Amino acid sequence: MRIAGVSSATLRRWRKPAYMAYDALAMAASLWIALSLRMNGHIPPHMMEGMLSNLPTFILSGLTILWFSGTYNRLWRLASFPDFVRLIESSVFAIAIPVAVMMLSGNGRWMPTSVPFIQALVLVALLAGGRLWQRTLRAEVRNILGARIHARKRSDIAVSQQRALLVGRPEYIENILRHFEMVNAPPYLPVGILDIDGVETHLRLRGVPILGGIDAVKHAVSTLTARNERPTCIILAAGPEEMKGPAKLKLVTAAQTLNLSVLRAPTATEIDKPLDLEVINIADLLDRPQADLDADVVSRAISGQRVLITGAGGSIGRELARQVAGFGPSELILLDCGEYNLYAVEMEVRENYPDIQCRAILCSIRQRQHVMAVFAECTPAFVFHAAALKHVPLVEVNVCSGVQTNVIGTRNVADAARRFGVRAMVQVSTDKAVNPVGVMGATKRLGELYCQALDIEGSGQADSPRFMTVRFGNVLGSSGSLIPLFQRQLDRRVPLTVTHPEITRYFMTVHEAVQLILHSTARAMEFGLKRGRIIVLDMGEPVKIIDIARRMIRLAGLIPERDVPIKIVGLRPGEKLYEELFDEREKQLPSDLPGVLEAEPVPVPVATLQAGFDRLERGIMVHDQDDVRKQLFSLLDQVTRGQDEDIEPVAEEEVRVSNLHVQQLAKSVRPHPDIIRQTQTGM
Repeated sequence: MRIAGVSSATLRRWRKPAYMAYDALAMAASLWIALSLRMNGHIPPHMMEGMLSNLPTFILSGLTILWFSGTYNRLWRLASFPDFVRLIESSVFAIAIPVAVMMLSGNGRWMPTSVPFIQALVLVALLAGGRLWQRTLRAEVRNILGARIHARKRSDIAVSQQRALLVGRPEYIENILRHFEMVNAPPYLPVGILDIDGVETHLRLRGVPILGGIDAVKHAVSTLTARNERPTCIILAAGPEEMKGPAKLKLVTAAQTLNLSVLRAPTATEIDKPLDLEVINIADLLDRPQADLDADVVSRAISGQRVLITGAGGSIGRELARQVAGFGPSELILLDCGEYNLYAVEMEVRENYPDIQCRAILCSIRQRQHVMAVFAECTPAFVFHAAALKHVPLVEVNVCSGVQTNVIGTRNVADAARRFGVRAMVQVSTDKAVNPVGVMGATKRLGELYCQALDIEGSGQADSPRFMTVRFGNVLGSSGSLIPLFQRQLDRRVPLTVTHPEITRYFMTVHEAVQLILHSTARAMEFGLKRGRIIVLDMGEPVKIIDIARRMIRLAGLIPERDVPIKIVGLRPGEKLYEELFDEREKQLPSDLPGVLEAEPVPVPVATLQAGFDRLERGIMVHDQDDVRKQLFSLLDQVTRGQDEDIEPVAEEEVRVSNLHVQQLAKSVRPHPDIIRQTQTGM
């Protein structure tokens, strides 16, 4: 390396002479400072004479001792604690020996007894301080030269530096920080530290703040984002006893949720070579590369627009809020019926994107009048409909709730979008809607058909809203899904439960899922997606659940069947052995967007669906679970297979009572002018 035009060879040649010259001056200065301090700044003539006459002895003996102690054979820019201990020992001997010689020869009467002790302290400070100053100066020169080189190269090549959150024990993190300090333009910029033991918090290590323990990942990211220092990756520096088990899996899962990559540092790093980091990602469970779609088209569609997200407090809704906020909408409207989840996502958006206007609305999509009032007040341009009941066994035994949210709630949102001039609405669906055997899949299928029908109905009308449907597989790490279940079981060291040894599912990450939603919207707006089509991410081949369980056990640093057994418990109600991406009656079509599949289902008239939904709603009002289940599958059978027979009606008395109930309810829920203002926490 060259510093200010001087070669490294020249610097090495003059290193020892330069250190010796500095140490000689430090010896002389320490003796003079010690006498001045002892005599309050007024050194008597006989003391000054004694100091000058004995100064060569101090310098020669001191340099000799420092030489033979190996002080000049150490690389002080990489000095460690033992190096400074040896420097202190040498300094003490460098003073003690000439003082002892003077006392034995009777030539030390001019020196007060306390001077050697004061001189020892001063000499240690000068020798150690000079070496630390040289180390700091060298680092500053390297940084300045690196910045100049970076500035010269910027016009030719784009140099990016990722912000990194370091996780591990401080002893090992310090090695990583030292490495970054020694490298010109390092690829990673440390912005925070998480102590694996959770002990050294609210301190700093080499200038980098320690933000908490291993469980504080989300809090640390939120804190750094508020400082405009949001990390893009996590570097795990755990040392030889690398973090294993559920703690490691939790870290990787949390990072996946926050869209952070996880890199593992080697246990020993050679400073002069690039740091070799190994990527760790929960997406490795997929055994396929993640889909990464073009963000520019999304930015052109979302930037400067008013966006509403239903189910904003859920896993998909929350990730939608994060990614949409990153594209700079004019306003972000978060709608959810869960108070705490809504509060949490609103606070995250406000902290991480303070320039985005955001308001949170506590509202259930089941409440038609309230939904209409929200749309009338907010007039969003884009709606992402992620509100749903998705847990298969729960929806199977709570039929009315499932239908009321996934069918009637979807109709409420779609009707509001059509009435109040929304440009596009995206319905989040699932592969369980294909040939459904359970209530959850059937309700999501009817929601798909309704949005498709509205989209086709607007054909030929330039200003008609677009209604798109995106179909997901299982989302890794989403609330109530497979991965959190396996995590809890790993935490308790109980067997991982799998319903069937041959059961398979399509999987995707939450980041992929949200990208699919945003790209379906942007593509429809910019490239004119044909109306009525369903969009599906190409998720590769389905994966066996038992293989996911085994990979999770290995990711936790354990061995399947030896450390953690896997238990087969049997299929649950409403669950299929395998899922499909397309119905046999859907026409699969090529897509212009890489990694995306499209299908054109057989359309169903809006009036047919409306009539069936009305009958379902009447059954829900009297809470007849068995009848609602029967009506649900009869309607689905009629609209998907083109059967002409009427659906068996509800009993006449029940219809009369339910109609009266609906009329009374409609009168009681007429929207008050202040209905929205009371819920707009973002105003």
